[in-house]
Amino acid sequence: MKAALLVIDLQKAFFLHSPETAHSLNQAIVVTNAAIELFRQKNLPVICIQHINPASGVTPDSEGFALPEHLNVQPEDLHIHKTYGNAFNKTTLLEELRRQNIDTLILTGYCAEYCVLSTYRGALDLDLAPILLRGAIASRAPQNIPFVENVNDIISLGALKHLLR
Repeated sequence: MKAALLVIDLQKAFFLHSPETAHSLNQAIVVTNAAIELFRQKNLPVICIQHINPASGVTPDSEGFALPEHLNVQPEDLHIHKTYGNAFNKTTLLEELRRQNIDTLILTGYCAEYCVLSTYRGALDLDLAPILLRGAIASRAPQNIPFVENVNDIISLGALKHLLR
């Protein structure tokens, strides 16, 4: 098993939806940052996936496309830009994973029931092993998070630390 951490769509634009969404995102970032630190300690890849949506003004040159300052993604991490919910659709993500012999994905990010779930299902279709990180996914409707967690494989940060030691 070789794992990578996927940090999906934790971008400034999504904090503007509502205070409830911003709260959900901030909670997810706390756990995501702990996972980023763990992956760095283990010399495992952190992959930042950012959504582009010109219709809503989320483009690489916009403030909304940027990552929040309190998210510990680094410029040297792999950055993938996507225009679909599934981060594999018309991106280089699968190529990069294969190049690094990665077969297991720990998923974090926004929005639980859209891009995170789409990427999870896309990974399954490609014979990869996706696993959600408990507490590290956010939603515009936080009541949807337990559903997404309940219908997919999930791991706690503590169990992930044990698994990667």
